[in-house]
Amino acid sequence: MLKGTKFQIMVWNELKNIPKGEVRTYKEIAFAIGKPNSARAVANACGKNPKPIEIPCHRVIRSDGCLGGYSGKGGVSTKRKLLKREGVSLNRL
Repeated sequence: MLKGTKFQIMVWNELKNIPKGEVRTYKEIAFAIGKPNSARAVANACGKNPKPIEIPCHRVIRSDGCLGGYSGKGGVSTKRKLLKREGVSLNRL
């Protein structure tokens, strides 16, 4: 059982729907959960993710194509490695 706010749990459940090898933006996640003006709150929820690998917050990037942050061990360098391992083209990231 995940412990978090209702909003955080909505975000974390949506992250589980991102297929391996694909990315979504914080804004796309906000739209997907019906909160289109909540991209920053989505980013904050990703930062509070209690299970960074199981709940793939590494698959969420900024709208400008930059990686954004990663709260898991190793920070952004780990996020980059995880995405590369999944076959995500990092040329634009």
